[in-house]
Amino acid sequence: MVFSSYLFLFYFLPAVLLLYYASPPRFRHLLLTLSSYVFYGWASPLFTLVLLVSTVVDYLAGRVIGRRTGEADASAQVLDPGAKRAWHQRAALAASIASNIGLLGFFKYFNFAVENIDALVTWVGLPGLRLDVAFKVTLPLGISFYTFQSMSYTLDVYLGRVAPIRSFVDFACYVSMFPQLVAGPIVRFSEVADQFQARTHTITKFARGVALLCLGLAKKVLLANPCGQIADMAFDAGSLGTLEAWYGAVAYAFQIYFDFSGYSDMAIGLGLMLGFVFPRNFDAPYRSQSVSEFWRRWHISLSTWLRDYVFLKLSFVFSRRLDGVRWLGVHDSVWIYGAAAMVTMLLGGLWHGAAWNFVVWGGLHGALLVLERVRGVRSIYGRLPAPVRVAWTFLVVLITWVFFRTSDLPSAARYLGRMVGLGDVQDGAGLLGGLVYQPYFLGTMVVSGLIVWLGPQAWDWTRTLTWQKAAAIVILFLLSIVALTTQAYNPFIYFIF
Repeated sequence: MVFSSYLFLFYFLPAVLLLYYASPPRFRHLLLTLSSYVFYGWASPLFTLVLLVSTVVDYLAGRVIGRRTGEADASAQVLDPGAKRAWHQRAALAASIASNIGLLGFFKYFNFAVENIDALVTWVGLPGLRLDVAFKVTLPLGISFYTFQSMSYTLDVYLGRVAPIRSFVDFACYVSMFPQLVAGPIVRFSEVADQFQARTHTITKFARGVALLCLGLAKKVLLANPCGQIADMAFDAGSLGTLEAWYGAVAYAFQIYFDFSGYSDMAIGLGLMLGFVFPRNFDAPYRSQSVSEFWRRWHISLSTWLRDYVFLKLSFVFSRRLDGVRWLGVHDSVWIYGAAAMVTMLLGGLWHGAAWNFVVWGGLHGALLVLERVRGVRSIYGRLPAPVRVAWTFLVVLITWVFFRTSDLPSAARYLGRMVGLGDVQDGAGLLGGLVYQPYFLGTMVVSGLIVWLGPQAWDWTRTLTWQKAAAIVILFLLSIVALTTQAYNPFIYFIF
């Protein structure tokens, strides 16, 4: 079930809101949990078992971690961050990490591993060692998001950042809540722990939630979907010209931004309608003046998750290995940052997809982050005017998006080759221009660009609502509903992650 569907907007959501506000407060979390499992299991009920396993393991792990030596049950107090953890606490954390990484690894990377092992043994001349596994593992929707979210709870309990939760229903509601279940934002328990104890339900909060839901829907339906059609025609073309290659790449950059930020706006809006305040996930990323700034603005919940749970831990580990290391006159702190950043971004690329093109995408961003750290952002960009810095950063990000969009590395190489005029252009390539340069598509691209670089952010624009804004929101919602009746193309890019 997707947010941009009649089933969700006119049946599922009204029913859940009606039951939620009609129910006594003590039953609301149970209602949300059951509703979320219906939402998640609508396409494939078996996937709910994977979600349930992750939830049960992390709930029990949190209870064990929170139990101090000699206590019969988990304490409701936050653990001392500086205190040494007992063996049962370390074992519980290890079980939580192993189960979540195990589930993610099996469902997301099993096929990838088998294909690469078979390719490797064939390449070295040992075809008899091929695995030749007949069955393929189906990826559950959103498993990358909810495993990270659930695992962050046990990590925070262990690190003394949050108290262990007593109610299993509350924890199950936190993990499975349908607004952010399948595509984020990745909400940490510490960000909503107090809200599970008590939260306000106001007309103002509900109205802002409706506004964000409508604006996110408009981003998705009116902008992301048409841009996606342009990108699909360009990337799937057998032959295309240089201009069309750049046009398709920009269209994909717009598509992935409006698709994902639109979904995040809808998720945050739905949370507000239920009384929850979720963190901001996008902050005008294409206005960034460096790659480092881009990662502070793009998919904020993931980048901060990787920073806090991967990068900082790796930095600590590498500091022991690289302390005092100097090479080419570079201080050891730069090597520590560089090693940690590269590993983190490579893992981040692999998190997005089980393919080498995602690894290359992550590696390129890691290399750019290291370069900016080694040379210094000011020394690289400082003398350039701000618009030039923005344009350069977008250009770099745009090129890396090619690896994200294509299915494999050879396809990425071919597409990048066409962007710089390499490769033969077949006679029929000109037909593509007649498709992608239609007034509707051109108009969509212009509007998308204006919003990306000049328009207000939905998060900020909805802080105060006026009658004029309300009228604009209603118009956008009606246009989105009309568009849904005519569009057969309606994917959510991040559902596959």
